[in-house]
Amino acid sequence: MLTNKGKYGLKAMVHLAGVEPGALAQVQDIADRNAIPKKFLDQILSELRNAGLVFSKKGKGGGYALAQPAHKISVGQIVRVLDGPLAPIQCASVTAYRPCDDCGDEKGCAVRLMMVKARNAIAEVLDSHTLADMRALSDPPELAMSYHI
Repeated sequence: MLTNKGKYGLKAMVHLAGVEPGALAQVQDIADRNAIPKKFLDQILSELRNAGLVFSKKGKGGGYALAQPAHKISVGQIVRVLDGPLAPIQCASVTAYRPCDDCGDEKGCAVRLMMVKARNAIAEVLDSHTLADMRALSDPPELAMSYHI
């Protein structure tokens, strides 16, 4: 399940994907436009910066911007940074695998096998779509049809 941290992080990243190249977005502006508590957003952006997905500039004229083009950042990357592994249980995780204490037959465990399927389905969707794809979902149709030279 996506936490508020993950949801707000995705909203902030979509916001940053819409910022003009070379420009920076102020934290307060991101928070106001996306109904995100500023203090919480500061923590989220710090984690995204530590993961190399955004960069920041301090001082007058400072703010945040994407560290890479939006088409190079997968939605799965963002979710994993903020919410951790995609698997509903640890024994189904690729990145944080840990066997269950109460499982005698992991290979035949119906719960684990179903959760692996769920994890794979979630990963397929989130890893095959980029931040640019998410931004395109929120762009008004008239902008989607415009051409830039």
